[in-house]
Amino acid sequence: MNIRLGAVVLCLLMPALALAGEYDLTVDRVEIDTGDFVKQGIGYNGKSPGPVLRFKEGETVRIIVTNNLDEMTSIHWHGLILPYQQDGVPGISFPGIKPGETFTYEFPIQQAGTYWFHSHSGFQEPDGAYGAIVIEPEGREPFRYDREYVVQLTDKHPHSGDRIMRNLKMMPDYYNRKQQTVGEFFSDSSEQGFWNTVRDRLAWGDMRMMKADVEDLQGFTGLINGKGPEQNWTGLFEPGERIRLRFINSSAMTYFDVRIPGLDMTVVQADGNNVQPVTVDEFRIGVAETYDVIVRPRDEQAYTIFAESMGRSGYARATLAPEEGMEAAVPPLREPARLTMADMGNMHGMDHGNMDMGSSDDMAGMDHSSMSGMDHSGMSGMNHGSMMMDNQAQNDPFYARGSGLVPTAANGGKFLSYADLRAQNPLYEEREPTREIELRLTGNMERYSWSINGVKYEEADPIRLQYGERVRFKFVNETMMTHPMHLHGMWSILDVGAGQWNPIKHTINVNPGTTVYMETEVDEPGQWAFHCHLSYHAAAGMFRKVIVEGGPDSQQAKTEAMAEDGGEA
Repeated sequence: MNIRLGAVVLCLLMPALALAGEYDLTVDRVEIDTGDFVKQGIGYNGKSPGPVLRFKEGETVRIIVTNNLDEMTSIHWHGLILPYQQDGVPGISFPGIKPGETFTYEFPIQQAGTYWFHSHSGFQEPDGAYGAIVIEPEGREPFRYDREYVVQLTDKHPHSGDRIMRNLKMMPDYYNRKQQTVGEFFSDSSEQGFWNTVRDRLAWGDMRMMKADVEDLQGFTGLINGKGPEQNWTGLFEPGERIRLRFINSSAMTYFDVRIPGLDMTVVQADGNNVQPVTVDEFRIGVAETYDVIVRPRDEQAYTIFAESMGRSGYARATLAPEEGMEAAVPPLREPARLTMADMGNMHGMDHGNMDMGSSDDMAGMDHSSMSGMDHSGMSGMNHGSMMMDNQAQNDPFYARGSGLVPTAANGGKFLSYADLRAQNPLYEEREPTREIELRLTGNMERYSWSINGVKYEEADPIRLQYGERVRFKFVNETMMTHPMHLHGMWSILDVGAGQWNPIKHTINVNPGTTVYMETEVDEPGQWAFHCHLSYHAAAGMFRKVIVEGGPDSQQAKTEAMAEDGGEA
């Protein structure tokens, strides 16, 4: 009887056992060869990038991580909804993984789509500690494809992350190789007039910045799946096949503009969530974002996947081809982007003389006429509506000003806009937010100090949310840089004016001089990170801890207590 009972129990357990996936990862010192240079870095299972981890929606996964480094490490599962203790942020969700120790992550898979993982310790991620995640859905996809490839982008620099941060602190334009030239001054003078050009240069000088301040970090080699442009990663296809390309931007600092000359791309997912298909010629992928696109090459020829940095200072390149060894032409880099005063929301015209700038140490001795040098610690009384572009008004928080940051597709084609994104199916019922929280993205470029509401992470109080509420976040970008803001553990509903069809994302880009709104259903208790995903901005202070108070257990206890008292829950 015992044997038979054991067999019955085993049969009952088998479906549960089948839903569990187990994976082993080691964190190692590795050598990274970009084709342009070789450097020492950090990777997983002996390589950078690490392996593609494949999960299934509905399963529970166990990932056993062994730290072979001589320093602490961690792994954050970017975009995954999971218990906060498994989120992998030292000092917020767990202590970290000590040298020589093993830590086991275990969590349920509650979603599908394209995501990625990376270290959240020091600058290990820019030094190579990243990899891809592909999650298969329980049901059928709402689109068809015959084969798929991960296309993981990054910006690999010959300097280590620690060295880059030291150099940026010492001289913020240390890596800016696209400065304006004397020739450009004369060219502008001939087009705009001498005195107009002089006034323009003086205005930028007053703001302590330059039109070329589009990217903090130049001099990198763009990689796709760990291969530089000359190494040419290649994905094979049969003519007529539908190919799903899972684009992931794992860069430390670089936004890429992506196109495949000769092929239309149909965007079907953004940040792992299905969107209503939109066909484009080109799209911009911010740091930490993912986009899934479908392409259908019908001819027996090679096609170049070309990812050009937003500042036109570098690129990544790969190939789709029917056979190994085939190549297509690689487009030349376009002219470097230049900021305009429209990008800055006319911030240079503000009179800061009568403002209470607060008592922040960062403000001591500063020239408040310089917006780029401000920490904005006391600007709570400002009317931001007069200086910021509101995304509800422009219906496109990513770009809409006809200025230097506005991307235009090659050959006049269609360039993806945030305003093009619509959810395939609403994830939440539409309801009014319970409150609004304003987060001003602030910074001191001269000191390379970045902050939120004028306060750096080390000096800031946590953002406290209540489980069950719906919070509307208002991002007001008072800096000259684009910031990809990432909230851990909960979805970000980007307001593009589409109501219940607003897209669901995990990373929201906020352009210079713009105001962008997102809403969050506060449905995951615990402690979470909320930060700019530009590695050196987060490290310099544009980071917050979020504490979600309450949860299902406390809600249940409250309901039961009120029921006993005869009240209403």
